[in-house]
Amino acid sequence: MKIEKIKKLNSGKYKIELDDKNKIITYDDVILKHNLLFDKELDSSKLNDLNIDTKYYDVYNKCIKYISTKLRSEKEISIYLDKFNIELDDKNKIIEDLKNIGFINDLNFTKAYISDRIYLSNDGPEKIKKLLVEHNIPIEIIEEEISKIDEEIIKEKLSKLISKKIKNNHKDSNYIMRKKIYNDMINLGYSQSMFNECYESQENNADDNLMKEFDKWYKKLSKKEQGDSLYLKIKQKLYQKGLYYEE
Repeated sequence: MKIEKIKKLNSGKYKIELDDKNKIITYDDVILKHNLLFDKELDSSKLNDLNIDTKYYDVYNKCIKYISTKLRSEKEISIYLDKFNIELDDKNKIIEDLKNIGFINDLNFTKAYISDRIYLSNDGPEKIKKLLVEHNIPIEIIEEEISKIDEEIIKEKLSKLISKKIKNNHKDSNYIMRKKIYNDMINLGYSQSMFNECYESQENNADDNLMKEFDKWYKKLSKKEQGDSLYLKIKQKLYQKGLYYEE
């Protein structure tokens, strides 16, 4: 077979027209690798190699497009490549090629990931660390980059989350409210010590909640009970809400 024409397409690919009227859509890397600008003859073996390399660059360029939407970890690219059922050698080569041109860089990924989670999510340092471990990022990289986070930024973020939780709580005692918010913040990846510090600095509405509960049960029970019996039953109802005697 003989190449009659090589034409660049708007997509950036190239169309090779053969004398038997067949056409091949491929990439400039493939054309240069096989010296097709000067060698106009294609035998069946060379044509087969051409198709194999074109398939390789099809997947390679899909990876480039996949990464261009946002930074990806090496693990994400590995999982993405498994969709194409390519040979392991080709998979490893694509990953290595992408590393060499800087498209896969787990250090840069870690920095960007931490920044996104700090400023665009409710996640705290421990949860971010856990998520990065799931990306197979080396623990020494994670620890190093996590340590660079400004603690005041974390405290400010945590304080806002706690304040919102407190304002939205209209029924719980201080003990129950604190316990619920504590569990939520620990699950989000904040430390116990930082939670205690930020929570203590908040003004909460637990006392208001207590008075509302007291008034509700007083109005309800005073229709049937009086004196010590009334207050004993009110206390029992409030204990069931998780209130302490001191409260």
